Amino acid sequence: MNAPKKLLFFALVGLSWSCAHYTEPLTPDEALKSFTLSDDRLQVEVFATEPHVLDPVEMVFDEEGNAFVVEMPDYPSKPEDGTLGGAIRLLRDTNQDGRIDSAVVFADNLSEATSVLPWEGGLLVAAAPDILFLKDTTGDYRADIREVLFTGFFANNSEAQITNLHYNVDNWIYASNCGQDGLVKFMRNPKLPTISVKGGDFRFRLDRGQFEIESSTGQFGMSVDDWGNRFFTENSLHIQHAPIAGRYLFRHQFLPSYDVALNISDHDPEMFQQTPAPYWRQERTKRRNEQFAEAKLDRHEYAEDHFTGASGGTFYGGSLLPEEYRGSIFTGEVAGNLIHRDVVQPLSSSPTFVAKRGEKEKTQEFLTSSDPWFRPAQLSVGPNGVLYVIDMYRQHIETPTAIPEDLKEEMDFFNGNKLGRIYQIVPKGAKPTQEAPKLRSKSSAELVALLAHPQQWWRLNAQRLLLEKKDKSVLPAVTDIFLTHSDARARLHAFFVLEGLNALTPNLIKKAITDAQPDLRAYGLIEAEKWPELVPQLIEKTTDPSPKVSFQACLSLGQYKTPAASEALAKALIPHIQDKWYRMGILSSETGASFELIDVLQKEGFFAQMTPDKESFLKDFGHVVRTRNRSGEAQRLALLLGKK
Repeated sequence: MNAPKKLLFFALVGLSWSCAHYTEPLTPDEALKSFTLSDDRLQVEVFATEPHVLDPVEMVFDEEGNAFVVEMPDYPSKPEDGTLGGAIRLLRDTNQDGRIDSAVVFADNLSEATSVLPWEGGLLVAAAPDILFLKDTTGDYRADIREVLFTGFFANNSEAQITNLHYNVDNWIYASNCGQDGLVKFMRNPKLPTISVKGGDFRFRLDRGQFEIESSTGQFGMSVDDWGNRFFTENSLHIQHAPIAGRYLFRHQFLPSYDVALNISDHDPEMFQQTPAPYWRQERTKRRNEQFAEAKLDRHEYAEDHFTGASGGTFYGGSLLPEEYRGSIFTGEVAGNLIHRDVVQPLSSSPTFVAKRGEKEKTQEFLTSSDPWFRPAQLSVGPNGVLYVIDMYRQHIETPTAIPEDLKEEMDFFNGNKLGRIYQIVPKGAKPTQEAPKLRSKSSAELVALLAHPQQWWRLNAQRLLLEKKDKSVLPAVTDIFLTHSDARARLHAFFVLEGLNALTPNLIKKAITDAQPDLRAYGLIEAEKWPELVPQLIEKTTDPSPKVSFQACLSLGQYKTPAASEALAKALIPHIQDKWYRMGILSSETGASFELIDVLQKEGFFAQMTPDKESFLKDFGHVVRTRNRSGEAQRLALLLGKK
């Protein structure tokens, strides 16, 4: 917003201020008028408001079409008397007019619950320090089963706790941990050792009792695209990607410190907000910049128009919105009172992505609001393809510890904790279906057919329910989809139904490795790791034209300690030496960090002419050698370096 518009904003709202610096809340209908969309073909409608929702931070739809909302009225701090206000509500649209008219408290007395995931007729709930399983077995829409599945997560800061539960196409459930410390225990099998999740995120499989650290460091917001690629949000970095999975990055402890997450935005940090920065932020920024100047630091902080509260990045896998929005990632900015859209594209030269602004958002955001109470903490996509906006609706959204004491005196951080809104974004004139999917009543054959549904919600839920049923009579039909279907997304889901039912064979994996779709080829390589007879296919794919595939082949091949693997990794490194992800990925394995690999490089004349990238690789290789401290290796490295 330019300066004249901001002055006009202050003049218009000044009469309604409850104190010298802050505005009063708007009604839901007034709030609707505050929105501006970049696309005049779309409109914003009210889906739910207080008293049916209070302080919502996430909404998901289960396989029956029930909408569950997580409420967080205790933010930003728990009550001193020990009571817990966190709750999960089941929203009801009894007359099917597209607007919620009643709600049932599914669970309450929750400690800072932030995320839920439908699972086996109930919900998985991220509520630090735990991940819970809640289920209603009596039909009264209230959870009567409450089981702690995992415990030990960080629980001291509600903005950096376990959250963002997502069931992915690979049959793993992923969760963001913001890199926080924690020793996590699986309560269904307490004899298993605890794992440290410090420095990473978390993933688990309840069907196989597996759990492990993941390499990303997301905060609040995770989006998973049609191919299972994960992107995560972290305040000032609104969209990131971690190219190397944790199972590779942590397979030995000798790598130098790397930034495992990559900011893939080509337009950070600027955004186009409509609201002026709140008084406290303006004043704090002014003071900080004065301190920077006094200390003669080359540093400057911005109070507005820069991402500081990015939250809830969500992939749009629906088909209701116009075609150009399919595959977009929408991210709320709670400090800037807006929703940002990214168009994500794979890079042709590296195993990662770039996020660009859409054509309609080169100089504006997808959605902006002139209401400073608008706090789009999360978004959601329903089975009907509607894009939902979960608005926590608070006067203040910042952690109090980050604000100077004198500025906090006139701030009530709980102002608005009896309010909450959920909006839906739809094409003008559209009437999205209100019919419930009722997937639990569908036969196995009907669920198999849904693996080819055009919308992501249906495919993922069909896959999950097929694995829950464990009905192996579907294997011929699923195999046929994998082998013959024209939609690569259907083939991908079929592939992982086969994986989940333990029905993959080397021949099926070979078929995946040669698929026309790069992501499916990469998944085939991951599964090939379990079959030594498929090592030749891993070696062959280190030269695949897709960086996604060749990079995965390098990671997977590193699981094997053979001369052929060392030679293939060395030859794969040569054309990709300029890419730090290839360098890191190859060094992450024992084979890739071996002197056998160095010997091959020497034979290939790799070190005859040094470059900064080759020097970087040698430096990192040297760190591995020094850290693992094996007899004779340091001397061998010194001899190698002496020849350079």
